Amino acid sequence: MKDYYYFLGISRDASDEDIKKSYRKLSLKYHPDKNQNDDFFAERFKEIQEAYETLSDKGRRITYDQNLESLQKSFRYTVPPAIKTFSANKIHAKKGEEIIITWQTQNADVVKVLPFGLEKPYGERIFKITEFKNGKFQLLLHATNSLLHKTVVQGITITEVFESDGEKFRDRAEELFKSQPRTATNPKGQPKIFRLIFGLLILALAIYFLISSLTN
Repeated sequence: MKDYYYFLGISRDASDEDIKKSYRKLSLKYHPDKNQNDDFFAERFKEIQEAYETLSDKGRRITYDQNLESLQKSFRYTVPPAIKTFSANKIHAKKGEEIIITWQTQNADVVKVLPFGLEKPYGERIFKITEFKNGKFQLLLHATNSLLHKTVVQGITITEVFESDGEKFRDRAEELFKSQPRTATNPKGQPKIFRLIFGLLILALAIYFLISSLTN
């Protein structure tokens, strides 16, 4: 049985207004039109709609709450969650290369595979890595028994590989010239190369004035 409260990120005593606000926020985030019709986002969007349609109807919500409570009482809440398997078909990959991950959990009623989100207790997912962070891509499997309030986590790290040193140099060069997110210290989102050059100029000026002061 799906936990609609978890899907909407609200508590069991959430008000009608809380349900509406959460639905509006999540439906915008996961709408397929904004995510290039990705199957993952399409599936999450359906689940969010399903949760909202049930919890926004008072009669259906009462029936759902009763069924959920009954299920939770019968759930094997004395046994902690466990991860039987969590693996990838490769742990070294190039950018854009297809990766297949599989997992299987036990005694968990809430399962997440990050960075993707909620998943079934067992399954398989195929995806492509479009961006590595410092040459690595991190996957985390969370298996939670919500009645025991216990979670187990297991991770997989995919390491980026390059066809040649030239390709590695090219990717690093592209990163230097790519616009950066706007922050308080970088309000214009200038590429790293501009800030690097500016830093070198400041350092050169500091050395020049230091030498000048020592020779006078």
